[in-house]
Amino acid sequence: MKKAILITFLITLCNQASFAQNETTVLTIKNNADAPTIDKNIYGHFAEHLGRCIYGGFFVGDTSKIPNTKGVRNDIVAALKDLKIPNLRWPGGCFADTYHWKDGIGPQEQRPTIVNKWWGGVTEDNSFGTHDFLNMCELLGAEPYLSGNVGSGTVQELSDWVQYTNFSGKSPMSDLRKKNGRTEPWKVKFWGIGNEAWGCGGNMTAEYYAGEYRKFATFMSDWENTGGITRIASGSNSADYNWTEVLMKNIPLNMLGGVGVHHYAVIDWGKKGDDRNFTEEGYFKTMQSALKMEELVTKHSAIMDKYDPEKKVAMIVDEWGGWYEVEQGTNPGFLYQQNTMRDAVLAGATLNIFNNHADRVRMANLAQCVNVLQAVILTDKAKMITTPTYSVMKLYSVHQDAKLLPLSFQSPLYTFKGESLPAVSASASKDKNGAVHISLVNVDAKNKNKIEIDVKDLGVKTFTGMIITSAKLQDYNSFDTPNKIVPTVFKGFENKKGKLEITIPPFSVVVLEGK
Repeated sequence: MKKAILITFLITLCNQASFAQNETTVLTIKNNADAPTIDKNIYGHFAEHLGRCIYGGFFVGDTSKIPNTKGVRNDIVAALKDLKIPNLRWPGGCFADTYHWKDGIGPQEQRPTIVNKWWGGVTEDNSFGTHDFLNMCELLGAEPYLSGNVGSGTVQELSDWVQYTNFSGKSPMSDLRKKNGRTEPWKVKFWGIGNEAWGCGGNMTAEYYAGEYRKFATFMSDWENTGGITRIASGSNSADYNWTEVLMKNIPLNMLGGVGVHHYAVIDWGKKGDDRNFTEEGYFKTMQSALKMEELVTKHSAIMDKYDPEKKVAMIVDEWGGWYEVEQGTNPGFLYQQNTMRDAVLAGATLNIFNNHADRVRMANLAQCVNVLQAVILTDKAKMITTPTYSVMKLYSVHQDAKLLPLSFQSPLYTFKGESLPAVSASASKDKNGAVHISLVNVDAKNKNKIEIDVKDLGVKTFTGMIITSAKLQDYNSFDTPNKIVPTVFKGFENKKGKLEITIPPFSVVVLEGK
């Protein structure tokens, strides 16, 4: 009798599990005239003097046999332009608060060397400096975002940098710029005042940094260029809500263009897990950390709303991404890691969060662009490949400067060893030409998910789709198989009388376009 009861219970449990896996998620999209525009700068990137990001990545020198423009690789420029890169943050990161910009101008053979104390203890020869970076941004069609030195620099030094890059009249710094070969200013808009002031930028308290920010910001002015400059405060470390509270309370809003937030998806800072040979448990814990971004953005936004209800100050998530142990056999200080389907899912879900909070989040910077952490590009001498994260950023570029379409749904759960995460992530927008784009992510490592969307009121007739997926979570693009994971046509949906019925495979990213 007990055996029969047990069998009946197991059959019932299996049926319930089957029902849960085949349950349809109903997603509602709203045409809201008051919805914000998704700022293109949410899709920004980050280039630090770290490992092979600059040297051996972006910059190979003008004597290299690798095709380049003034030392910058042409293939990387082409790939990033295709990505519609809107902005690029430089020179750090931790490196920013040891960087003195005047070391990186003038004839290269006369530039002093320094030791990169943060990343690998390597000698930095300053051959890639202000002119090289800002000219590269012009090639990319991207806004430069300069991270100023507060930790070991001076107010005068940062004020001079603003004048050097932005002032067209006669002044000591504009004269120096012209002497170094650049007549017209670059008109740099985005300026970070220090980096991670709570840590490598000086181990400051929030109260102390707020005072330093006010001092530095006071002497950074640009009366000549329309709109002036956007001054960005070094923001909190993940869930340090007190940091945001102190900054918003103690810094006048007219001095504050943006407040940063840094958050990395890390399993454990002591043991971050393998970059490609990870288990489902490693994947689940990484996504658990990544999806915490929703809570972080919500809570930091609530604090900012107290002091800035009109949302004039932007939240700028200027470092985010997955952080694992370095690839075996590589320099631990260079932070080189492989980029798998896990990273594609992480990127898609994170960008959906940013899109949905576009009222406050108006810039973000994936860490980092080339050969470091969750890179979109990897190089090996003359070879260059793009990663699954690159593919996600490329598909999602349709959201740049499009109007957010707010949505609501109850996500099914992805459960592992008694813990659960939302399995479905989504965001939607309508661009200036009236095209609707819906980005969907299935976080679940094992089960497909069914989604239903009523699209009758969206003013579109036909849909097409692209998908990023692969056979295994651990799959990645290598230099031998560079196109293992690329976007392909997605056909797993039907439009039945104005209702989209979609089946999205496990650990995949889909972007639908309606016209």
